[in-house]
Amino acid sequence: MKRHPSIYRRSIACLCAWLVLMGALYAQEADNKESKVIHRIGFDLRPNYVTPTDNFFSGSNLAGEPIRQLWSAHLKYSFQLKENTKLGSLYPHTYQGIGISYNHFPTSNELGHPVNIYVFQGSRIKQLTSKLSLDYEWNFGVSFGWKKYDSNNFQYTILYGAPGYNDVVGSKINAYINLGLLLNWQIAPQWNLTAGLDFSHYSNGNTNYPNKGVNPIGGRIGIVHTFGTDKENSAPDTYRQASQTNIFRPHFSYDLILYGSTRRRGIIEEDGGYLVPGSFAVLGLNFNPMYNFNKYLRAGLSLDAQYDESANLKEHYAGDYDGDPKFYRPPFREQFAVGISARAELVMPIFSINIGIGQNIIYQGEDTEGFYQILALKTSITRNLFLHVGYQLSNFKNPNNLMLGLGWRFHT
Repeated sequence: MKRHPSIYRRSIACLCAWLVLMGALYAQEADNKESKVIHRIGFDLRPNYVTPTDNFFSGSNLAGEPIRQLWSAHLKYSFQLKENTKLGSLYPHTYQGIGISYNHFPTSNELGHPVNIYVFQGSRIKQLTSKLSLDYEWNFGVSFGWKKYDSNNFQYTILYGAPGYNDVVGSKINAYINLGLLLNWQIAPQWNLTAGLDFSHYSNGNTNYPNKGVNPIGGRIGIVHTFGTDKENSAPDTYRQASQTNIFRPHFSYDLILYGSTRRRGIIEEDGGYLVPGSFAVLGLNFNPMYNFNKYLRAGLSLDAQYDESANLKEHYAGDYDGDPKFYRPPFREQFAVGISARAELVMPIFSINIGIGQNIIYQGEDTEGFYQILALKTSITRNLFLHVGYQLSNFKNPNNLMLGLGWRFHT
């Protein structure tokens, strides 16, 4: 049951996912020779406060100082569909693109200086004045270059008589999730100044231990230059009205998703805990009928089936061999569970964000009992096919596994 997944295979898989995503972005960017998009370039500075979720951030580190600050600089390209297109008339203020950022922890050399590569999307929440609006923006991607926990670090052992103090980050590569709430001020016809609040989370999705996560919060300020004029982005009222009334009609759609990942497993005992050697496979299927209420929202129920090779290992302990704990393989019924979840989905061009809360109804064993929660990003590749990147928690706090796969939407 022991596996050692290669970090190189995971890196290649991430790069392939980005290539598929780039193809999707440009495939939907134009449907004929005439340009249908407005291009944008932006730059952000984000000073953040690192929330002290672990003693490591409070001073239990090599420097002996609290880790409180994280600064990041972001360069972003995005495009916005013109209002004389069908999607542009439905989502006139929505933009999406790709970004890269450099992160700096000024008080510690134990975490590294990660680089984020991500996709992002934003839109308007409310128009406050003719020049000022309240917007949102999310980022989702991969963060490279973290210094991970090393239990064999000789310097840690000599100085502190214990293994390394960085017990927060267990991977050189982590997922990056971000949400921003912004005031967007148009300071000139093609220039916008943005400022607001910023919330981020870094995690490896339980593919390695430790996985306590890094959670910066703070502010952001940025500048955006738009290429094109307001005149070029205008659309005749008759086209806009026809688009609003004829393109969208409430209806049912059905998503079928297949996903997989690997995960690590820790065992908690009364006298402590330990990490089970190797990684374990996770395979799953979701069938999600949803009612499309309007252009922004679809919701419904989902039938969720998942096989977790690491589930309920604790009850099948075989003993220690060569210093490593060994386990008998649990029966299939203890590693397979079926649940039902309530789902809601924010719908935008190219991307949809799906959230769910569910309960397993067919299961056996402690590890598959209880509530589970899902957060997923769906990226359209064709009209029906989409890329699915999700994350599952249990009991609103315990990380379970990543959900990396493909989905097909029926009756779009």
